[in-house]
Amino acid sequence: MKSIRIIIVAMIAILTAGLNAQEVKVDVVKSTLKWEGKKVGGAHDGYIKLKKGQLSISGDKIVSGLFVIDMTTITNEDIESKEYKDKLVGHLKSDDFFGVEKYPTSTLKVNSSTKFVDNKAKVVGELTIKGKSNPIEFDVVRKGKVYTAILTVDRSKYNVRYGSKSFFDNLGDKVIYDEFTLEVSLVSL
Repeated sequence: MKSIRIIIVAMIAILTAGLNAQEVKVDVVKSTLKWEGKKVGGAHDGYIKLKKGQLSISGDKIVSGLFVIDMTTITNEDIESKEYKDKLVGHLKSDDFFGVEKYPTSTLKVNSSTKFVDNKAKVVGELTIKGKSNPIEFDVVRKGKVYTAILTVDRSKYNVRYGSKSFFDNLGDKVIYDEFTLEVSLVSL
């Protein structure tokens, strides 16, 4: 009988914790996602727009969240020539990379986090790119209404193969490194 009471109390605690969570919507216009990919002898960078996003915060922890990334909005910032910039962006949108015609969005689902200590927390979630989902962990820094993070993503786990030495031999100086970064700045409403 005592163990049944303990189970009931535990279930009530779990259920009410979710009820006390505060929903925080993200301002998709003010928020930024900056990507950077590196290759032998150089790098490229640009932005991707957030389509929608929200966090659920309970106490001093992020308990869940969902962010939808509009892959059709990929831009490039480091190439000055419009011709080469358009060529790179077109290639990134193609099936060689992110296949945005078939996969117009990617998602980041936040499953949990540690408590914020000195405005920093570790987040555990799941990133989906090209229909493939993989676990991801990263640190988040909170400063007022802004949450920042740098995510390191291994593109080979998402079937983004072009120029990857994980899939192709003899690429020489044409190798594009598997890991790229997303520098995230989320502004809450």
